[in-house]
Amino acid sequence: FYQRVTAPFIEPYIRYQRADVLHACRLGVAVILALLVNKVTNLPHGEWTTITVFIILGLLQYQGAIYTKAKERVLGTLLGIGTALGVLWFNQNAGAWLWIDYALIGILSGIIGYLAVRKLGYTGLLTGITMLMIVSDLGNSSIGQDGIYRALNILLGTGVAVAVTLILPLKSTLMWRFLLSSNLDACSSLYASVGHHIDTADGAAGNTTHKSNPVAFSAGEVPVDRALVTTLQQINKRLLAVRPHIAATASESGVEKETLETIQRTHRNIIGIIDLLLSAAPRLANIEIDEENHVLLVHYQHELTQAMQHMAAVLRSPSDEVFRPITRIAVSEYPSVQRLAFEWQGYFWLTQTLQTQLQQLSDLLQTTKPQWFAASGLRYQRREQKRIEVQGHETDLHL
Repeated sequence: FYQRVTAPFIEPYIRYQRADVLHACRLGVAVILALLVNKVTNLPHGEWTTITVFIILGLLQYQGAIYTKAKERVLGTLLGIGTALGVLWFNQNAGAWLWIDYALIGILSGIIGYLAVRKLGYTGLLTGITMLMIVSDLGNSSIGQDGIYRALNILLGTGVAVAVTLILPLKSTLMWRFLLSSNLDACSSLYASVGHHIDTADGAAGNTTHKSNPVAFSAGEVPVDRALVTTLQQINKRLLAVRPHIAATASESGVEKETLETIQRTHRNIIGIIDLLLSAAPRLANIEIDEENHVLLVHYQHELTQAMQHMAAVLRSPSDEVFRPITRIAVSEYPSVQRLAFEWQGYFWLTQTLQTQLQQLSDLLQTTKPQWFAASGLRYQRREQKRIEVQGHETDLHL
């Protein structure tokens, strides 16, 4: 019972599966803490503490994006306070006319806007907003004081948001890992279904592919099950969902962004090849193939399916196992493939290309494994390593 309750807060894969629920719990806890902070500090305009918590955490689930937002908010607030205090000093000590003060505020606003567009972005926007909260009415001293209190509450709210994020983390690295893992699992099922579709077509044609003498099928193309097309659409949806996590994953894990882009490109290539195989399968229903090459193809597809499942398992739960070689089958060692019909040669070539892409992905994941594993959280690392040592195995991770 204890493990079931604590799993969503400790186990990375469970956190991935329950990310929306965990995010909701975290936001609720953060708001309660912000209200308690307001009660303790009793600063005026304490509502800005809870508002800031919602601004930072409301639409952001993952640590990389939250830290970026919090950093920008703190920096923008501090720069805004500094700029506003400079304007107030000029107003009180320079003895200039009010229109000169307004001109100064306008010039500073223009500079901040220019920098926001060119470089500072959200930080520049917050700098201008904070400055104007303090200097919007130079003749009213209470306005400036209220603005400073608002800025201080914003800093407190940012601190609360970051603290809660550290206690209940949701990392982009985990999302990246588990989205890739889910897609590899789905790709293995889809690829196995493509092979099953061909075998079903063979059976519908009188099981002629298992005869020594090749006989062409008399049946027409056998349509692909629509469920396979739906599965492919879900795979593509997850592929697109990976993209926003790449930059944050590079920051959290230390893996080079170029390497993650290569992994993403290989990931996309694998999906594209399986899509082509899915499209080619119906056309093979009435194309002859001998028993020897049919057995080779079945064995080949089985090994690639197993390889994708293995890669997905290691991504989900890092262990003492390494990313093993995809398969030792080499189509070039089977000259009989070259004597098949053009359509079957193309199918074998696509399968061979899939093998190459899977091996490239496996090598990239193995090379970067210590880094993305380290980004899973210290407690998870230590527990996983202890489990490996208890089993008497060696680990390729040196933590």
